[in-house]
Amino acid sequence: MSEYPYNNRTFQILDAAEKGGYAVAAFNCYNTDGILGSIRAAERMNSPAIIEIFPWSMHFHGPEFIKFASAACHAASVPISLHLDHCTVESDVYKALELPFDSIMVDASSHDPEANIKFVGHIVQLAKKRGITIEAEMGRIVGGEDGVPTVDMEALYTEPELAAEFVERTGVHFLAPSIGNVHGPYPPGGPEKYWQLDRLEKIKKLSPSSILVLHGTFPIIDDLMRKTVALGIRKVNLNRNLHDVYLDFLSRSVGKLEMTKLQEDSIAAWMQEAERCIQLLGSDGKAA
Repeated sequence: MSEYPYNNRTFQILDAAEKGGYAVAAFNCYNTDGILGSIRAAERMNSPAIIEIFPWSMHFHGPEFIKFASAACHAASVPISLHLDHCTVESDVYKALELPFDSIMVDASSHDPEANIKFVGHIVQLAKKRGITIEAEMGRIVGGEDGVPTVDMEALYTEPELAAEFVERTGVHFLAPSIGNVHGPYPPGGPEKYWQLDRLEKIKKLSPSSILVLHGTFPIIDDLMRKTVALGIRKVNLNRNLHDVYLDFLSRSVGKLEMTKLQEDSIAAWMQEAERCIQLLGSDGKAA
């Protein structure tokens, strides 16, 4: 058997993406519909994928839901892992280490840089003993998402010169840089105005071994997304674009369809958008 981290499912998925020059969709899911829709879309597209949930699910759904999600991912016919996104509370990080996650995003980016490095490095060592890989932010990806504080638009961007040092000192496996990407709605001008692709290019140039992650991707601009993949992004977090499609279908169909048909068709709507994202990122047909 391969040694850590090469025996970790999320690492295997993203390492293959790094070598293949494509990105993997990481679907933020809040219920079983999202999980099932994402897995079925990945299977139909013969694509690897990552299922992401927030710490909210650990508290609201409880550990049995996490176990279900992990089992569903691992039973898929294509490589799929379970990832905990934006774990900002220290006690939640320790709780997550005892659950069957393949990877965890330790979000200490609101701390000062040195505290961020020390905490992430400490968690990486604990996670290694459990076979879990770790993602972290360097800089500050602003905005509001579930469990993520809203801060001023004046973001703390990732400094390319410091990115390599951050990865080396923490041992983190996946780096989510701040290049002007925002959680939640963008100000006028959208991603085209705020994403600094030259910054992303320099981060990858100075940290060539780092596996890079993109947050704050709504609205999805297809051409812009392709450019980030070409510059080294290997994991793309997807949230609102999927939920808007899903919730729009539900709002139009509740009370008109039987419950079983409602669930089947709402998952089908989710799948359609998920498959479009998979194809956009270039991971279709890439399942090993």
